Amino acid sequence: MTYDQTTIEALRGVSTATLTTVLLKKGLRNVWIRGAMPLAPGLPRIVGPAFTLRFVPAREDLATPASWGSPISTRAAIEAMPEGCVVIADAMGVTDAGIFGDILCARMVKKGCGALITDGVVRDITGVLGSGLPVWARGTAAPASVAGLTFVGWEETIGCGGVCIVPGDMIVTDQDGAVVIPQALVAAVLDEAVEQERMEAWIVTEVERGEKLPGLYPMNDDTKARYAAWKAEQ
Repeated sequence: MTYDQTTIEALRGVSTATLTTVLLKKGLRNVWIRGAMPLAPGLPRIVGPAFTLRFVPAREDLATPASWGSPISTRAAIEAMPEGCVVIADAMGVTDAGIFGDILCARMVKKGCGALITDGVVRDITGVLGSGLPVWARGTAAPASVAGLTFVGWEETIGCGGVCIVPGDMIVTDQDGAVVIPQALVAAVLDEAVEQERMEAWIVTEVERGEKLPGLYPMNDDTKARYAAWKAEQ
C-alpha cells in the first residue's frame, strides 16, 4: 500500500493522542501499540505504511543461528522492505530475546525504512541507536532472537502490542508511542484530525487567556460560535 506525500506530510502534523481520540469517535478503541515506546528521546514523528513481521515461540529445531540464512528469515524480510515503510514486528511481548541488532538496523536504514516498532526488544543498543533508525520497543536484551523466538514470515496480518495490524495500515509514531490507522479510514481520520489539532491549539490559547474549562473543553454553543468566528478570520 502506498500513500501520497500530501497525506504523509499532513499526518506528520498530528499527534498520536489526537489520532486515538478521532479513532475513538469512529468506534476504534484498540489502536495504540502497547509496550512500543521510543528508545531515544526526541525521535521525530514517523508516518508510513506498515510492513509486518511475525515471530512465534522458539522451537529448538527451527530457532537456530543457521536459520538466519534460510529463505524465511529476518534477513530476507529486510530485503523485501520498501522505502518509507514502518516495520511492525510481532514479538509476542517477549523481553528476553532481542529481535534485531545493529547490523540489521543499519541495513534497514540503507533500505530507506522509516522506523522499527515492536512489542519486544532489540539488542546491541549502542549500535542500534548509532544506526540512526528510529526504534519504538519495550527495551533491550542481550540474547539473540532465537533464544526465545522463531521468525516465521512477513507481510501478513499480525497482532503487535495487543493491536491487529494489516500490511499497509497507516502507522504514526511520536513520544507517546505508535498508533495504527486502518487503510480504509485514513482519509476520513486525516480530515478530522487536522481540524482537531487546530481546534485544540485554539483552546490552549483560550486557557492561556484565563478562560475556564467548563464550556470551553468540550465546547458549548457559545464557544463553538467564537471558534467559528476565529476560523473565518484566518
